[in-house]
Amino acid sequence: QVQLVESGGGLVQAGGSLRLSCAASGSIPRINFNMRWYRQAPGKERDLVAQITNGGATYYADSAKGRFIISRDNVANTVYLQMNSLKPEDTGVYYCNLRLIPTFNDYWGKGTLVTVSS
Repeated sequence: QVQLVESGGGLVQAGGSLRLSCAASGSIPRINFNMRWYRQAPGKERDLVAQITNGGATYYADSAKGRFIISRDNVANTVYLQMNSLKPEDTGVYYCNLRLIPTFNDYWGKGTLVTVSS
């Protein structure tokens, strides 16, 4: 079992920055898994924000391109989401996700709340 714990959320003004962290523990796979950040706004579905693959390739939702950077430290078993130029529409609960390849099993953190004021 893999445990994921997010941190770094909070209240920021529009235009500010936050760095989210997701620390993994437990039976962590050493190969073939992708890390993702999702966002869920109140009353909406959980949407993919960014992904970093096992090989280091990154993907960003259109809303995050040019402003967010996903990275990971495999030694520390931690994935990060650097969020810059934050907008009120970035508000939501951010969840860390680990997806095993090729089984596609998912592990989820409990989320961390990001609130961006206008």
